[in-house]
Amino acid sequence: MSRIPLRPEKAGEDIATMEKPPDWSAIFGGDGSLELEIGCGAGGFALEHCRRDPTIRYLAFEWRKKYAREVAHRAEKHGLTRLKVIEGDARIVVPKIFAPNSLDVIHLQFPDPWWKRAHFKRAILLPDFTKLLLGLLKVGGRFDFRTDVEDRAKQGLAVLEKAGFHNPLGPGVFHPYDPEEAPSTRERRYLVTGQPVYRARLVKLAPGHNAVGS
Repeated sequence: MSRIPLRPEKAGEDIATMEKPPDWSAIFGGDGSLELEIGCGAGGFALEHCRRDPTIRYLAFEWRKKYAREVAHRAEKHGLTRLKVIEGDARIVVPKIFAPNSLDVIHLQFPDPWWKRAHFKRAILLPDFTKLLLGLLKVGGRFDFRTDVEDRAKQGLAVLEKAGFHNPLGPGVFHPYDPEEAPSTRERRYLVTGQPVYRARLVKLAPGHNAVGS
């Protein structure tokens, strides 16, 4: 990622300071799949995903100032008006701005592993927040999870499944690489080096739906 002068204002501050879910159709100027990414990093996935499908309404969270503002700059530069970058802590803002059953897709790719026990509380896939994310998805909505850390992959998948996300391939099973999916900046590098990436594509079932054989 090349360096650009950081704009003085926080990326997406108008959205980050909302206290209740807005009219997303008004904000994005129309309808379309409403998607959330938690921790967009350098923005490789968000930018490419939105470039491939300009009908998506995409909100990308990133707490690191330099990344959030540079991704926002690139989205603006390339005319990706339906990519909104929000500089802030998704764990605080997301519960305020999304209504239950409103999201079509949630993306969590290569989250910080937080190796130190004292820092684990910063993780995204903790039971309470994971359950909240399930509630924000529409029935049939998808959770896209990717990481290069095997231990964290297994832990994260177990937390997601315990919260109620359905794994179409069976409990504990990771999904194969899909060349039709946009890769993130880090994943693109791993595809060249051959380093393993653990992927899960989980879905939200209707209440009371029997997942066996589905």
